[in-house]
Amino acid sequence: MSEIKRIETGPRMSQAVVHNGNVYLAGQVGKPGESVTEQTREVLAQIDRLLAECGSDKTRILSAQVWLADMADFAEMNAVWDGWVAPGHAPARATGESALATPDYKVEIIVVAAQN
Repeated sequence: MSEIKRIETGPRMSQAVVHNGNVYLAGQVGKPGESVTEQTREVLAQIDRLLAECGSDKTRILSAQVWLADMADFAEMNAVWDGWVAPGHAPARATGESALATPDYKVEIIVVAAQN
């Protein structure tokens, strides 16, 4: 049976789970009330930190789900994303519009990555 490792586990969820060479991150959000640009930067920094803690990095991301509170913010989020994603290592990605946990959240990103 493969070991399951949980990172930053709370009563409701873990921020990351590692199993069988894959890293599954919980949805990451930025500081409520900040701009889409700032929230996206914070989310991507959290993803970098969690992946490093799990023995992975952004070049190993297999898939990403991006949730925006308003699709009108698509270009603003992409401006940050495009500067962050490693050239030649873009993951499979989907982006959709959704009501997030609070109206102050504008972007949430969920990723699955392979370990190094």
